[in-house]
Amino acid sequence: MDIDRLAVHESVGTVMPRQLLVEELSDLGVSVEVVGDDEQFGPGDVVVTFDHHDSFIDADWVHGVRSGYDEFPIGVYDEAGTVFTNSTGIHGTTIGETVTGYMLSFARRLHTYRDVQFDHEWRRPRYDESFTLQNEQLCVVGLGTLGRGIADRAAALGMDVVGVRRSGDPVDNVSVVYTPDRLHEAIEDARFVALATPLTRETEGMFATPEFETMREDAYLINVSRGEVADESDLISALRSGDIAGAALDVFTEEPLPEDSPFWDFDEVLLTPHVSPATGKYHEDIAGLVRENVHNVRAGEAMMNRIV
Repeated sequence: MDIDRLAVHESVGTVMPRQLLVEELSDLGVSVEVVGDDEQFGPGDVVVTFDHHDSFIDADWVHGVRSGYDEFPIGVYDEAGTVFTNSTGIHGTTIGETVTGYMLSFARRLHTYRDVQFDHEWRRPRYDESFTLQNEQLCVVGLGTLGRGIADRAAALGMDVVGVRRSGDPVDNVSVVYTPDRLHEAIEDARFVALATPLTRETEGMFATPEFETMREDAYLINVSRGEVADESDLISALRSGDIAGAALDVFTEEPLPEDSPFWDFDEVLLTPHVSPATGKYHEDIAGLVRENVHNVRAGEAMMNRIV
């Protein structure tokens, strides 16, 4: 593969200033430019993008700036011989810290104090309302980069971390690793359950009424994977019935979250607009992946994060 141009698709503006990424990639000795949907591509072109566009298939290589790639037609890329790489491996810190923040907010009741602050109300919690994360159990479903980032930080706070991983292989800072067929055993004693698994045919709808009924009544669900991993209708029912205590949700089946969604109105639900990976240095992280793969291509070496 010869690399003549790096085309930064305008959709990357969803998660970062486009020009910052252009400037960060400007040291690679090729043309780097922002392009729109009407751009045409051919041999020698590399597209860096947030969204898919059919014209990308004619490029030599497409890099998605997300860790997930469920919205890209991977089979079409493969059939066309277009290389596709993604951005997995860079979100462990950001998402790990975000999930830690969710858990601390629920335990130390920070969200409730913020809510009443706007009413100038001085309100202390019930005696039995606050708790500490130390010695509480967290189950992390999915122990890739995201899950390990969560587990490492939870363990540092003294939590008992268990996890679910397809292979069942051990992971640092995770006391017990369960395989997916033992999911209910993994979640039944956890105060927090964090979903950090990719969206696949196997994980779509992985959490529904049977799982919520298995969880403790004082447990919280955290979803930083994809909205479709948890059945939203069943989750709403579980919140209303008290099967679980609450939830922190960064991802949804429909984004932006519709104004009439019931999720907005639960006191014990924290909503964030799909920003758990956000950082002011995201363009540097993405450029680092692209830069390394440009070097790999030039050296004839295997590319990182290659999907097809």
